[in-house]
Amino acid sequence: MIQVLLTSPTFAAFLLASLILAVTPGPGVIYIVTRTLGQGRKAGFASIAGIALGDFGNATAASLGLAALLSASAAAYVIVKFAGAAYLIYLGVKALWARRSAAPLAASRTRESPVRLFRDGFLVSLLNPKTALFFAALLPQFINPGASPLWQSLVFSCIFVAIAMCTDTIYMLTASALAPAISRGGSSRSYGRYITAATFIGLGVYAALANPRSAK
Repeated sequence: MIQVLLTSPTFAAFLLASLILAVTPGPGVIYIVTRTLGQGRKAGFASIAGIALGDFGNATAASLGLAALLSASAAAYVIVKFAGAAYLIYLGVKALWARRSAAPLAASRTRESPVRLFRDGFLVSLLNPKTALFFAALLPQFINPGASPLWQSLVFSCIFVAIAMCTDTIYMLTASALAPAISRGGSSRSYGRYITAATFIGLGVYAALANPRSAK
């Protein structure tokens, strides 16, 4: 059954659509890049894992019908949308507060643990309803009516998450390679947390004000 699904003429179209969504910078990509620039590759990998789990949660929710609810209910969409925006702003304020309260020589003590980075990445991704809406709009185009729709949806969800992890890893490795040049010099290092805070707060404000039906 899975061989028939993967050799379907429409499968290439699904891969292309998934790749476009995954490679387009959004809250998840910006979160991964920001964490990588601030704490290195280990933080980037932890962030990627959290984002991936959040993406899978959204995809599974779409498979189970949550995306249909979000599409039909403006109130439900707005609640999830503003919850995600508020969390991004919270991360920015938290980064800014850490910079003010920590002495320069103790900066290493303020580094987030991999577990916390994973958790924050998961929430950033999970609270972005556009991923669920993407699946709600896309998956029906590739479902074979002769097989279990839920099973097929979950397979496609896993494929999308795998694609997104690959593109996120490319973003992370690029950010890691550029980090030494970006952080070179004391002034750059001292403003690093301000850049992180501004990125998260700006992203949260954008998420709150963006057109709810715009692309990811």
